[in-house]
Amino acid sequence: MADQPFPWRKTFILGFGFFGISVIWPLFNSLIPPMLEDLGLSAAVIGFILTWDNIINMFVQPWVGSRSDRTHSRFGRRKPWLMAGAPLAAVFFILVPFVREHFVLIALAILGANIGMALFRSPTVAYLGDLFRPAQRSKANGVINLMGGVGGAVALFGGGALYKLGVPLPFIVGAGIMLIAIAIVLLAVQEPDLSGEPASAAEPGMLDNIRQVATDRNRSGLFLLAAIFAWFVGWNAMEAFFTLYARNVLGVSVGTGTQMLTAFAATLIIFAIPSGLIATRFGRKPTIITGLGGMVVGLILGFIVHNPTLVLALLAVMGAFWALVNINSLPMVYDLSGRRSIGAYTGLYYLASSLAAITGPFVAGVLIDLTNYRIIWLFSAVFIALAILLLAQVRPAAAPSGELP
Repeated sequence: MADQPFPWRKTFILGFGFFGISVIWPLFNSLIPPMLEDLGLSAAVIGFILTWDNIINMFVQPWVGSRSDRTHSRFGRRKPWLMAGAPLAAVFFILVPFVREHFVLIALAILGANIGMALFRSPTVAYLGDLFRPAQRSKANGVINLMGGVGGAVALFGGGALYKLGVPLPFIVGAGIMLIAIAIVLLAVQEPDLSGEPASAAEPGMLDNIRQVATDRNRSGLFLLAAIFAWFVGWNAMEAFFTLYARNVLGVSVGTGTQMLTAFAATLIIFAIPSGLIATRFGRKPTIITGLGGMVVGLILGFIVHNPTLVLALLAVMGAFWALVNINSLPMVYDLSGRRSIGAYTGLYYLASSLAAITGPFVAGVLIDLTNYRIIWLFSAVFIALAILLLAQVRPAAAPSGELP
């Protein structure tokens, strides 16, 4: 089966799950911070509130990912989590703009949306490992992130335009699009039948996988997770504060700042599939290091320039480099796992990224309060440069090939 053709149709169908997820988060990260600033909150407090979802993710997503490996239902292993989490996230996400003038109510709405998203994100992402052979995962992740990038671009450009017409509109439309996308996955994706494989009681759980990575004599897994942590500290901080940077430094509106990020999302879309093909040809590690290096250069230039048009062009170039990183990082993590631990290792990936998203916005917010919004560019550059040093310590896995592990 090594010469089995690549399943393009299945991959694009699965991509709707990533499309739905990617519609919500750009709206969340770009439109909610200005609402919190309008309540008189400091950048540090805003950054802390933006970490709530990641505090939840740090505990819920790894558990859900591992637990979904063991879920048995007539719908499959992953689908029950999608069916529970997506509607919950949609309801609370829609509530956010309607309660934005009351801190307690908006905090509760943000909390509810974050819990809903945490329930179904890891199981959705775990399909990458469930449905594709190791040799196909970079290419599949390129297609899937193409769909996710389209979702992000739709959210940023359309959301920015809708925000100018009415603050609740992007939240209502975004939640509706997410539900439609997840419904397509529920109806069209066929989960693999693992009923003939060993009983789930013998499967390693989340803590077992953390212990294995932490104590393995080969430190590659630990260095890889540390690198993932570092580069997400850098980019999550930038994403969290860019609209406030745009409003306070570039002098443009929140809606325009949101739309500026579309340039980043657009090139991420364009380079999604090529990034997977490049990694298949040259290897995941050198491809990711190249992407990280380009990001560092772009972030340093972003600190220097202050013209909105130049920043827009810079974001477009950085999106291409970020595609090299984002498309290939999860397949590298999956190289460490077996088929029945895909959910647990997906959880490890999100444990690292969630810890990063807790750290990044809060620490960056403190630095912004001490200096100004321009510092966010240098902050991100330092952590992404650190990620290069950590990733350099990873010994790449053997070239992926063969059937599903």
